[in-house]
Amino acid sequence: MTADRRTDRRAEHGADGRTDRRAGRRAAGRRSERAARPSSHRRRPRFRGRRPLLATLISAFLLVGVCAATGIAWDPFSGASAQGGPAPGTDAPWSPGPTTEAPPEASGPTTPPPAQSPPPTDGAAAEDAPGGAADSAAERPAGALPFDMPQPAALRSGAAGKKLVFAHYFTPYPLSLDNVSADSDYYTRNYLNPDGESGKHEKYGGLLRDRPLPVPPKSGAWELANLQQEVRTARAAGLDGFTLDMLSLSGKNWERSNLLMEAARSVDPGFKIMLMPDMTSLKTDDPGVLADAVAALGKAPAAHRLPDGRLVVSPFKAEAKSVAWWTGVMEALKSRHGIRTAFVPLFLDFDGNSTDFAQISYGFSEWGSRSYVGQESSTRDVRRAHDMGKIWMQPVSVQDARPNQGIYDEAGNTATLRSTWKHAIDDGADWVQLTTWNDYSEGSQFAPSLHNGYAYLDLTSYYLTKFKTGSWPKIVRDTLYLTGRTQFVAADPTGDQSLVMSLRKGSAASRDTVEVLSFLAAPGVVRTAVGSAEDSHEAPAGIHAELLPLKPGTSSAQVVRDGKTKAQVELPYPVDHKVEVQDLQYYAATSGRDRP
Repeated sequence: MTADRRTDRRAEHGADGRTDRRAGRRAAGRRSERAARPSSHRRRPRFRGRRPLLATLISAFLLVGVCAATGIAWDPFSGASAQGGPAPGTDAPWSPGPTTEAPPEASGPTTPPPAQSPPPTDGAAAEDAPGGAADSAAERPAGALPFDMPQPAALRSGAAGKKLVFAHYFTPYPLSLDNVSADSDYYTRNYLNPDGESGKHEKYGGLLRDRPLPVPPKSGAWELANLQQEVRTARAAGLDGFTLDMLSLSGKNWERSNLLMEAARSVDPGFKIMLMPDMTSLKTDDPGVLADAVAALGKAPAAHRLPDGRLVVSPFKAEAKSVAWWTGVMEALKSRHGIRTAFVPLFLDFDGNSTDFAQISYGFSEWGSRSYVGQESSTRDVRRAHDMGKIWMQPVSVQDARPNQGIYDEAGNTATLRSTWKHAIDDGADWVQLTTWNDYSEGSQFAPSLHNGYAYLDLTSYYLTKFKTGSWPKIVRDTLYLTGRTQFVAADPTGDQSLVMSLRKGSAASRDTVEVLSFLAAPGVVRTAVGSAEDSHEAPAGIHAELLPLKPGTSSAQVVRDGKTKAQVELPYPVDHKVEVQDLQYYAATSGRDRP
């Protein structure tokens, strides 16, 4: 990471610099306009512009919700073929600021209490899967991936078993917040809706732009059942576990942390949870208090330990506390709880802290960049860690767009995903952390989502297999991945949004492109349609990325060989020059799976 990216992003993007000139002019114009119209006109209808499409899509998802409820993912462990901030700054996965509405834990009575959710437990003892949430997998559509996924033993034994892949789990955004149908649940009413939570997110057009794939309401311990589903989905993709963002030591996020430990153990004892105390969120200066909380979760069978029994603790923004303070945490873990620790600090400034922390660390990590440029520093970081005798956990990301923080990175369609994975593989990283599994407020999710389906997670399975086994998987079926935004970067939102996103310093330049990423078993012709513009290109066997100019309308692509269509994909979200809410995430689709 270059120095300017490793600095505390609170300072880099202060509140007074997050509104660009367009937003300022628009806000001033609206103040004058609002003064001249009835106050009732200040509130938007619940859904406008693209929102009716969103509601329709959610309803469609519910028709096939049974598939989602049972995991939707292939379960390789069954052996069966299955279907499946700060100001707010950008240094934290979540750090509520004055304009940021916290997740339901901090939202007061607007969020229904959980149904039959057990309280936090010391060690989170597991119980049988509740109400129809047994560890089973639904049938998977034939050919979901361009390759044949290795058997579990091949990914968890020998050299492959030492190359671990985790995904950063963010407790505020589980599959469901209230066990309500997705067309009217908390995500739809409050997080995706610009007027949600009493208009608290109107300034930036709504808290989120995407959400988890909808799941139908469940009876019984529904929160545990949904977490079990997430574990199955991650496990099916080849992941070894989650890194658990410990945001608080009590309340809803703490309860969910305990439930996740239970869900992992009940689904698969081999799926591990690495504890990641979030030092931008936890409010304690007492090493003993944190040690007690880490021990409570660390005693769970699912907690990630090294083969020698040491509990792995990987704090986010470890440099927020001194080496002496962390030494006190580890001493308290050992003296009070008999827990030996393998400390793997995650830094925002690796260069500035690695030497000081080397004496107490088993390994190192960094949060990383979310753009495809500037990734070369990871090569140096891995080498430095290894020269110190430490392991390195490499961040792998897909994109980052934060409406409530007024900032985004140019991901370049799938370029960031491919670049970060390539560095993890080529530079010899020991572990990988996908950043993130489900932080929808960053737009950084790999988890199956409403607008991306399984596309990013399926792509990760391909690179993960190379990372763990050392061999590129053989492409045995033609598969297309189509990515593009639903609006042009320069589009000026026409709604009441006043804070618009600006490009983060150090990011690649913004671009308006559709990408066709082809995985072909043999050379073929790829025919494309982007809006009214039709084209074709020759694609070789293997992987090939083709960029096309973004146009109004929808996009599609198909592989043709010997006069026959071998694979086809459509990105059904229309692009328009005129938008009400800014949304700079890339949307994705894959030919390997039907959209639910």
